[in-house]
Amino acid sequence: VRFPEDLEDENTTFNPEYSHQVFGDDEVAFGYKGLKILLYYIAGNLSTLFRIEYTSKVNEKFDCVEADDVGSKIREIIPPGFCTNTDDFVSLLEKEVNFKPFGMLLHTYSVHNEEAGEDITYQIYKADMTCPGFREYHERLQTFLMWFIETASFIDVDDERWNYFLVFEKYNKDGATLFATVGYMTVYNYYVYPDKTRPRVSQMLILPPFQGEGHGAQLLETVHRYYMSSPTVLDITAEDPSENYVKLRDFVLVKLCQDLLCFSPAKLMQGFSQEMVMEAQQKLKINKQHTRRVYEILRLRATDMGDAEQSRSYRLDVKRRLIGPYKKKQRELAKMRRCLRPEELTNQLNQIDINMQHEQLEESFQQLVSDYRRVLERLAQA
Repeated sequence: VRFPEDLEDENTTFNPEYSHQVFGDDEVAFGYKGLKILLYYIAGNLSTLFRIEYTSKVNEKFDCVEADDVGSKIREIIPPGFCTNTDDFVSLLEKEVNFKPFGMLLHTYSVHNEEAGEDITYQIYKADMTCPGFREYHERLQTFLMWFIETASFIDVDDERWNYFLVFEKYNKDGATLFATVGYMTVYNYYVYPDKTRPRVSQMLILPPFQGEGHGAQLLETVHRYYMSSPTVLDITAEDPSENYVKLRDFVLVKLCQDLLCFSPAKLMQGFSQEMVMEAQQKLKINKQHTRRVYEILRLRATDMGDAEQSRSYRLDVKRRLIGPYKKKQRELAKMRRCLRPEELTNQLNQIDINMQHEQLEESFQQLVSDYRRVLERLAQA
């Protein structure tokens, strides 16, 4: 909500992707007709208005059943101090002009908005719990995780090893410049013996009204660039990354790596090398596993897949990596031959069909190439 009229505007409304963490696996609230759970957030500081509406509700006295206490379920995840009255919320909205982003400005960029017919400016900040008011703001911000990340959990903000990176949109209201929350990322700095750290991306969310505009890539690249300048950082990883995050990371890392000398077309065609691993880690804080994916994507770009020899060479190169788990199964099978009785061995062999392995390997390869092509298409448009 930026203006009072946004309270009635369906265009500013968005729905949760998940509600199982609040309402159980069935995502059901029992005992209501026409139930609406309404959460309004002021765009910048995220002050909250919470209301429940319904047309009817089961009555314990007459229906002998009790409706779910929806209010208490929501209050478990939103911090105290929220409004329940629209007038109170609108009076807070008038003070929004005083809200300023927290922490240190890292990056400013703009995105052209077709609807508005102009470029809109965005800024990325790094904050921590010593910033006045940030602790309370973060409590309100993290409530979005419950609705948009399937396995979300709230973090221990008293642990000083957390870093917070925030994206804001700059907008004008009555001649003043205001800021709207776009999204954020939390990063935990793990200790690596003897004197390094390994930042691990924990949670990342771009709010639905801003998705598909490139903010996730801007945020991830800014975070990488922030850590790249630190001699104590070994490399950057992610905790249990989603499929979408992996695609985003592929794009950002390829964009960062494509100009390194070790990824020149000539060197790509010679195969994956230790030089690539070293340079990507030292200059860009990228680990070996991610560097290998970057190599495969950039080698695909340098390969003429219409040329039988080049195409075969690329396919074999990627499949050599993909076959790792299958080779492990074969080693296990060799052990079984030494240990199991013939009838037990036959049972195990039935589970490890070689033809099936080849089919799965080819399927994995084709899926990977499809994903890689999408990264290269996005890169060509960037």
